Amino acid sequence: MSSRVSNYADRRSNGNPNNDNANATSSRPRMTSGHSFKAEHRESRSGPSPQPGGSFTGTSHKRSASGNPRPISRSAEDRRTERTTITTREKLVSRAKSPERRTRDSGPSERWKHTKEPSRHRATESKREIPIEAPPKIWEPIASLSKPSTAPLARRITVPPLASDMPMALQPQALHQLSLEAQEAAIIEDLLFVFMGYEGQYIRFSYAYNPSEERDQLTGPTYKISPGLDPSLEDLTQSMLKMATHYTALGHFVDVQSREEFGAVNHALCAAIRKYLHEYLIMVAQLETQFLTNDSFTLHVLNIHTLPTSQIMAQLYFLAREFLKKNGMLDDESEEESDPEDIDQILENLKKGGDIIPGNVTGRKVCKGGVVLAMITKRLETMSGDPAARSLLTSLLRDASRPYMAMLNEWLHHGGINDPHGEFLIKEQKSITREELDKDYTDDYWERRYTLQREQDIPLQLVGVRDKVLLAGKYLNVVRECGGVDISKVAQDVPVTFDDSRFLENVNNAYAYANESLMKLLLTTHALPARLRSLKHYFFLDPSDYFTYFLELGSSELRKPVKSVNTVKLQSLLDIVLRQPGTIVSLDPFKEDVHVDMNEISLIKMLQRVVNITGMEQGEVLQPSSAQSLEAEKNANGFTSLELNYSVPFPVSLVISRKTIWRYQALFRYLLSLRHLESQLCTTWQSHNNAIVWCHRSSARRIEIWKRRVWTLRARMIVFVQQLLYFCTLEVIEPNWQALMSRLKMKDGSLEGTGKPDRTVDELMQDHVDFLDTCLKGCMLTNSRLIRIHSKLMQTCTLFAAYSNWLSRELEKADPDLVGNIKPPNMSDEQWRRFQALKPQKSHNDSMASNKSMLDEESRVNNLFEILKKYETNFSRHLQILLDALNHYAATETVVLLSLCARLATANQGTEYSGLRHDEDIAG
Repeated sequence: MSSRVSNYADRRSNGNPNNDNANATSSRPRMTSGHSFKAEHRESRSGPSPQPGGSFTGTSHKRSASGNPRPISRSAEDRRTERTTITTREKLVSRAKSPERRTRDSGPSERWKHTKEPSRHRATESKREIPIEAPPKIWEPIASLSKPSTAPLARRITVPPLASDMPMALQPQALHQLSLEAQEAAIIEDLLFVFMGYEGQYIRFSYAYNPSEERDQLTGPTYKISPGLDPSLEDLTQSMLKMATHYTALGHFVDVQSREEFGAVNHALCAAIRKYLHEYLIMVAQLETQFLTNDSFTLHVLNIHTLPTSQIMAQLYFLAREFLKKNGMLDDESEEESDPEDIDQILENLKKGGDIIPGNVTGRKVCKGGVVLAMITKRLETMSGDPAARSLLTSLLRDASRPYMAMLNEWLHHGGINDPHGEFLIKEQKSITREELDKDYTDDYWERRYTLQREQDIPLQLVGVRDKVLLAGKYLNVVRECGGVDISKVAQDVPVTFDDSRFLENVNNAYAYANESLMKLLLTTHALPARLRSLKHYFFLDPSDYFTYFLELGSSELRKPVKSVNTVKLQSLLDIVLRQPGTIVSLDPFKEDVHVDMNEISLIKMLQRVVNITGMEQGEVLQPSSAQSLEAEKNANGFTSLELNYSVPFPVSLVISRKTIWRYQALFRYLLSLRHLESQLCTTWQSHNNAIVWCHRSSARRIEIWKRRVWTLRARMIVFVQQLLYFCTLEVIEPNWQALMSRLKMKDGSLEGTGKPDRTVDELMQDHVDFLDTCLKGCMLTNSRLIRIHSKLMQTCTLFAAYSNWLSRELEKADPDLVGNIKPPNMSDEQWRRFQALKPQKSHNDSMASNKSMLDEESRVNNLFEILKKYETNFSRHLQILLDALNHYAATETVVLLSLCARLATANQGTEYSGLRHDEDIAG
């Protein structure tokens, strides 16, 4: 094709009758004749020929590479450097405008004077000053350095002046005055400059392009060709100008995208693009050599040589535009798509003293890290049918993913994050430290210390394994903080790019190793099963003999109002009990971690608060605190406010966190309330069996009926409390505890043949939380309706036990056998002596009062029956409401409640409230 173009040029040159006339000399700075470069090259071989109308300078203008001459109007040095070109032009202009140029170096004021005055007035004008209204614009293409940016390799050369501002004396000859061969040579020479981002003599920036505007720089310049160019040459030139636009835009894109705030992935991507730009400049230099040395080098040959590189630059350009749109630097629409910075990241940056939106010159979210890799991957999927584009994008993805893979390997193999620009898959909140585990009830350390980025910010290669990546680093981070990982050890033989075939294998192996390391640390080094058994001893009262002894020792202190209880004294008593030899807890290595606390908030109110926060059943409304519950809180004592606390070291505190400790405390306070109520009712039973007023068979039939009804009610209450305590401990807590221990053994590997894969630490933590939640639900502590019914039953039983002594005194006053000083016939002498010994000495006035009280015997007995009726009604009614509610929830939620219904139903048989109740009764 080159030979055909050359032959065509020769034929056109030889067949032009006006060819000789075009050889006239000219004063243009670029070329002095209009004849063909190749024709002159052929003529120069045979020697110089005289030129009509001008002088010939011989072979002073030659190709630098081979010595072949070019037209005398343009030297090789002029094509190589702009400085030489400018020097030549300045010389030519100085010849044409010598008066002005001679005064140029004298100073700015002298330079701007009117130089078009006649020479005879020059001396006069130099003596007087003329006011300057509009100084002429000086065209000085002098390079200077701009201010440095955060991109170390960014270009710092200022924008040169536009060719459109060039003086008329420096303007080249019009294209229509040149021959076709001269036009081709001039256009090729201009293209070599334009390819490098500069303006040519005939190819210049369009008027719409402002090289000082960043938006125009990133979009790339558009070019306009001087009129008069041959249409075929113009079409070829226009097709090649796109590559020049792409190159210039990519150069500015690299300068912007390689700033510090864009992150390491963008820096690696810019380095990869910079390599292609360097190869592009090498190609331009090679094309220039061909232009200077090869006579058959035409515009068509230039176009053919630039086609592969043009495709590469086009792919890079379109990819760069996608990034710029994502950053909001090109289109206004991207501002709406960009999301604000994450609130946690903003707070973190403010704590460090940074800006609200760090490292973002446009005020929008910077496209970096995983977003960059995801966009390259999507582009690679789209262009998978183009081999050249696929090879280019694969190379870019490989180079850009190296810093990301370095961070990924650091996270997977060391549990650390080295991410100064916030571009990694995992976000770290350094403000959340492990010291907060002792007082944190929200598990922020484990749940929010390390979190995943938004889904659109995650590379597509990591979407399927993101959870494994997160857990592997979290597990290893815990092990690293406990000294189980050597940070200085560098991971060997790991993949460094996404296209490595071992990429997924590396993630899976790191995840398995981290899970195994943390599981071994928890189960073996820190004895998690032993910790859980210790919690069972203290919070589930298993066994409860030591705690019964503690309640007996501290009863005097626990009877006081909650604000008057001395917790230090109670802690000392608990330490004494825990060290008592012969008990299981005395052998517990973790008994030092148990502490006594007082919670002024009652158990019922505490549970109702949690239920109201976590949610209520559909159609249920928030119940305000009743006056009865407020009164109970005001009268709270040590027994109702006692709770245990437990200190857990790191990393066991991840499993036994403050959130789980709260669940343990709720179950403990509930079991303690049942134990204490059972103890009160048993004390009442002892009083009824030992006191003379209860043991003596009265001669008054109504008194005996009343006593039997009291005994029956006491027995029903004891049955209710004991059956409830038995159900909670042996049918709810114990089976779930055994299931938890079996899962722990399975994780530890002691149980084989199960066919299940190894479980993770997160599953272990979830198993622990599920165990406690199941226990709370089984003990009816997560349902506000059951909590209210249970609260009323417990209050009724507590009041009955508390007023037992008052009932004994009222019975003594109402029994006619015990009022006087005469021994009743149904009482033995021993009983009478004991009764008289316990009976206080009465005066004569007292005996007169007692004789008067005999008259009110009927009213006293009636009063006792009325009081007893209230207790019986409250207990029977609320017990039946509880049974109905349990039957409902056993059929809809927890089937285990059916066994409790069967046991509690015996406590309400034979009463008027047995059977199903109305909805209004249940709601009450």
